[in-house]
Amino acid sequence: MERAPWLVLIFSLPTRRASERVEIWRKLQRHGVLPLRSSGYVLPNTPANQERFEWLATSIRRYKGQASVALVESFDDVPSHQLVKLFLEARARDYEFLAREIRKLAKKRERRAAQISRLRRRFQEIAAIDFFDSPLRSRTESLLAGLDMESMTPPKQNPSVRLRKQFVNRVWITRPRPGIDRVSSAWFIRRFIDPSARFVFGKDADQQPDAVPFDMFGEAGFGHRGEDCTFETFCREFAIRDPRVLVIAQIVHDADLGDEKFGRNEALGLDKVLIGWAQQGVSDDELLRRGMELIEGLYQAVA
Repeated sequence: MERAPWLVLIFSLPTRRASERVEIWRKLQRHGVLPLRSSGYVLPNTPANQERFEWLATSIRRYKGQASVALVESFDDVPSHQLVKLFLEARARDYEFLAREIRKLAKKRERRAAQISRLRRRFQEIAAIDFFDSPLRSRTESLLAGLDMESMTPPKQNPSVRLRKQFVNRVWITRPRPGIDRVSSAWFIRRFIDPSARFVFGKDADQQPDAVPFDMFGEAGFGHRGEDCTFETFCREFAIRDPRVLVIAQIVHDADLGDEKFGRNEALGLDKVLIGWAQQGVSDDELLRRGMELIEGLYQAVA
């Protein structure tokens, strides 16, 4: 039996519950509901949306109101294709407003990280309720990536091609138990510098004098510089302009430094997976291999 395509929340609250009414309304807006002309609020029938409506219904009943969550096959006055269109129009308005904000910020000479972070969080909020894949989603994300393109692009005189040649057929050394910054940096090395790069682990780079250090405390080579994590340092040094890599740089930065500079919540999940594997006793080599596969999957997903 096929699942009914729509969920409807119908509720009422006592008139004296003004603040609770505002609270529920704000939550409905965050969930991306479509209000029906008659009564009730509609969402596509997914497990996540059903859980949202059930929690809202619980809150409403706690406020001495009445609430029902219904599974609906169809509406006689609004066909399903029209509902989909209305959802897409609502998200298009959200994306268009956000795009205007991004363009305004792009014209400013000084762009504060907090402003970019706020816009990115807003994008993630809209994307989370973009149930039918608005065509404006990728366009808006490209505008966001463009905000960081200038800051991530190194000076023109940077001899990136010549720099790459210096690091081909080299061994790279980093600290044991690699985390998000180190596995992503290793992925960067394999993808953009040397597909045959070899990696070793050690607490002291002097143990491997011919190896190139990365993310080593107080060592030469590639590491944190200023506000950048090691992965961002690689991006700058090797003049990478691929928007997908710049997105990954933001994700890695937030996971590694924890400063929420870019508002990239997805970073936390990747880091937790690596920590979990490390706690299971997975070897350093295996941690690095699995981590690089994670980053490669992320690279393909943000295409």
